[in-house]
Amino acid sequence: MSKRKLNKRQAWRVEKIQQEKAKRATQKEDVIAEQLTAGELGDESEGQVMAHFGSQVEVEDKQSQDRYRCFLRANLGSLVTGDRVVFRPGADNQGVKTGVVEMVLPRTTELSRPNPYNEIKPVAANIDFIVLVVAPEPEAHANLIDRYLVAAENCEIEPIILFNKIDLLTEETRPRYASLLASYEKLGYRTLRVCSHDDSSLGELKEFLNGRISVFVGQSGVGKSSLIGTLLPGEELRVGALSENTRKGKHTTTTARLYHFPAGGDLIDSPGIREFGLWHMSPEEVLYGFREIRPEAGYCKFRDCKHEKEPGCAMLGALKAGRISEARFQSYRRILQTLTEL
Repeated sequence: MSKRKLNKRQAWRVEKIQQEKAKRATQKEDVIAEQLTAGELGDESEGQVMAHFGSQVEVEDKQSQDRYRCFLRANLGSLVTGDRVVFRPGADNQGVKTGVVEMVLPRTTELSRPNPYNEIKPVAANIDFIVLVVAPEPEAHANLIDRYLVAAENCEIEPIILFNKIDLLTEETRPRYASLLASYEKLGYRTLRVCSHDDSSLGELKEFLNGRISVFVGQSGVGKSSLIGTLLPGEELRVGALSENTRKGKHTTTTARLYHFPAGGDLIDSPGIREFGLWHMSPEEVLYGFREIRPEAGYCKFRDCKHEKEPGCAMLGALKAGRISEARFQSYRRILQTLTEL
């Protein structure tokens, strides 16, 4: 499809917006230069981005743990919570420490997801683990869990499955969820079971999080903010609830923020989302996200194998041999189908 041509007025507006952006960037650099000349900026220090607020970021000094509201040098790119940066502290502004981010240090990992405009945007950086929070309400479905796992596998960040709200399990639902979690444990995924309102159930989770940087992901309403509120009782968080009508989660957290655990380790609380879209991924990336299907790739008899009824299909052979479960294979197919429907 050829690109739609802009009329003169549209082209003029686009050019005007770009000029205004360039002007603002130049003005910001001029202010920074003036501060440097006046000796208002201190020595370079290493810090970590704790939160992102529009054109500014909150940076914590690695040594002093002081926090600064920092402007960004031009051409630094998009910064996200968890980024390690080099910054220079500036003067206090009405009791708020200010500074300027000079450079961004290389990321070890990056968690990205598509925004409503189908643009791939990073949401957190330098993460050790993705903690996928699921619960009986809103109901945990295998295909939804698989979507998060596909994303985690492609980011090359180790995921763990955290089953929250165990107090809501009934005699009827307990065996089903036990079987569901066991199916992922068989694949090598670690699972934990907790109740955010029962601190005694969080011991294993606390031990796991210490010394690591983790990010909580999952549907709205599964209790991410409640868990953090229990783990970090000194932090003020907006705790979400379930809609009385739909039993789906209400969106609460508005920006990714990094929190420190007293015994060590960091936690990034990411904005709640009801559905983790994979429409930006290729079929090859979806296949890579299924760790037990991945080894079968490339061994089919025909290069254009659709993995349906073709003779010599490696995936169907693995399915028959029990190396791939029927449930996971159908989940893989459903995700592929959602890609072709767009």
